[in-house]
Amino acid sequence: MRYARVAVGGRPVWGRVGERDIELLSGSPLEETEAGVLGTVPREGAHWLPPVVPPVFYAVGMNYPRHIAHAGVPTPARPEVGYRANNALTGHLSPIVKPAEVTGRFEAEPELVAVIGRTLRHATRDEARAAVFGWTLGNDVSARTWQHQDRSFWRSKNSDTFKPMGPWIETDVDALAQTTTLRLNGEVRAEFATGDMVFDPYDHIVEITKYITLHPGDVLWTGAESVCQLEPGDTVEVEISGIGTLANPVHLEGNAS
Repeated sequence: MRYARVAVGGRPVWGRVGERDIELLSGSPLEETEAGVLGTVPREGAHWLPPVVPPVFYAVGMNYPRHIAHAGVPTPARPEVGYRANNALTGHLSPIVKPAEVTGRFEAEPELVAVIGRTLRHATRDEARAAVFGWTLGNDVSARTWQHQDRSFWRSKNSDTFKPMGPWIETDVDALAQTTTLRLNGEVRAEFATGDMVFDPYDHIVEITKYITLHPGDVLWTGAESVCQLEPGDTVEVEISGIGTLANPVHLEGNAS
């Protein structure tokens, strides 16, 4: 099943995504009760929102061997996470806005995102697996000059629109058996096995819940193997087979395109 959030009449509405239409739901599928159907809208022309606004936004770095080797950093000894800000989220087909003062490398990273569906503490691996409601796609956009200038990632990774996510949550897929593809203006820039991670999502969930309670709607971005440079006027696509494709144009701040 595929679930999304779309804007209808200026307000966010959950929907169940079909081949041509989106069934609008009366509530969130992350809740215990079954939501009713309010009507339908066509998929074509839908205003896609981030498929969930997470209570907590967890993110993993340096989780693919090739990325680690390229960066020349040690392989992590255990699963660890950082945090990102919800203001950075934007939806499928919405623009990534490059701030006018950004110089140097401005890059995209294609990521698998786990959406948590249960409250969880001190999880076993089986419990961690059962707690994943579904999977979506993320594009971890980074301004590298800021990343090296600042003591934290507060603007290099958390500026508005730097975290496209969507277009939907897929609940029926073996996400770790898929292929991740990164395209720029229709050209493949990277392709890798999604599951070729140092620590998989369940490793991270087990580790997080030793110390922190996870809640329905929390998300875990799981890292990327490759990156590509972005420029205003580009369109960047993140595809994971079996889940879908997240596409976003890149705009320069202050310009419409």
